[in-house]
Amino acid sequence: MSSARPVPYKSVTGTRRAVAAGFLLPALVLLGALVVYPIGYSVRRSFFDRSGDSFAGLANYVELFTDDTILTAVKNNAIWVVFAPAVATALGLVFAVLTERVRWGTAFKLVVFMPMAISMLAAGIIFRLVYEQDPDRGVANAVWVGVHDTFAESSVFPKARPLPVHPLKAAGDGGYVTKSPVRAGEPARLPLVGVAPAQMPGDARPAARPEAAPGRITGTAWLDFTRGGGGKPNVVDAKELGLKGLRIEAVKDGKVVALATAGADGAFSLPEAADGALLRLPASNFREQYNGVHWLGPSLVTPAVIGSYVWMWAGFAMVLIAAGLAAVPRELLEAARVDGANEWQVFRRVTVPLLAPVLAVVLVTLMINVLKVFDLVFIIAPGSAQDDANVLALQLYRSSFGTDADLGVGSAIAVLLLLLVLPVMFFNIRRMRREGRR
Repeated sequence: MSSARPVPYKSVTGTRRAVAAGFLLPALVLLGALVVYPIGYSVRRSFFDRSGDSFAGLANYVELFTDDTILTAVKNNAIWVVFAPAVATALGLVFAVLTERVRWGTAFKLVVFMPMAISMLAAGIIFRLVYEQDPDRGVANAVWVGVHDTFAESSVFPKARPLPVHPLKAAGDGGYVTKSPVRAGEPARLPLVGVAPAQMPGDARPAARPEAAPGRITGTAWLDFTRGGGGKPNVVDAKELGLKGLRIEAVKDGKVVALATAGADGAFSLPEAADGALLRLPASNFREQYNGVHWLGPSLVTPAVIGSYVWMWAGFAMVLIAAGLAAVPRELLEAARVDGANEWQVFRRVTVPLLAPVLAVVLVTLMINVLKVFDLVFIIAPGSAQDDANVLALQLYRSSFGTDADLGVGSAIAVLLLLLVLPVMFFNIRRMRREGRR
């Protein structure tokens, strides 16, 4: 009696394993060539020296934790991982919840998501301009300077100063004071230079010649400069303008006894109490013009670049969270409101817990993304602050392809990045499997 021949195994769809393997082979070859081989080669290369000829052991890995530049990159990566995904996810959650009840919510979501349509390179160029120090070019400083000038008084004549032949000398605090006391009935002269004609007040008039007034201290503060030349120092010439708005203090025994402000023609007048006082031009007249915040300086460059990243990826977080919010059972929200919960309690105790799986997906995705951030830092941070904004992906590029390239250290950084990404990936895979078993 002959036994039955075994039937070749087939999958549910009837496809043989060999056929399935044939279809998978091209993908497996590409995966091996583009992922597995580079990882293996990087691990091997990280144990060799700069030239690749001599075995270096763990020397390259030791350098990762002893070199100040690489340590700065590790620290900045930690800041990125902690703050950037959390802020982007929080903003996405707020946008998704707040736009759910408004008619123009779809249009708002479209506007917020639009930055995702441009490349990191383009976003970096945009924010390099946004963070320009010059308020006439940088949007951030234009807004900041506008707010500052609304609440703080700006200087009248920055960089104005007297000449050695003028009757003024430095006061030691950034201001100027007369070399000798003034007397009632004798005109006082306060000439200054160093003010460009274009920076003079638009309503400044030709300076008045100082005239004496009985029982008072009178004088003129003027720009002792004649355009085209020909003027004389300490003399009010016909084409010279008054320093309108210049603040003048009469000081006796270290106390201010009188105040005055120069008119459009530079003329000013002080009461008889100023007789025998020194005239001081306080430093507030000469402060440098406020030009805003140095966003791309050493202390703020990392938060500034993180801000540009959040601008791009908050829309991504918002779209995913909004999709999860649409699947939340409305009867649960209504039941909470019927039980007396206010909107904040509904949001905190019902909406957020129900959205926890979606929030985890967004947060983990962004964490993996920021670990390899490169473009924004490379484009936005100027050369003088790039060491302060350095991250591991940028340091990998600089160590591998810079002027002082060391492929051993570069490979070690690549392996470190892989080791940092793996725990996040394993967490994401476990979470997805756990969700699939439900």
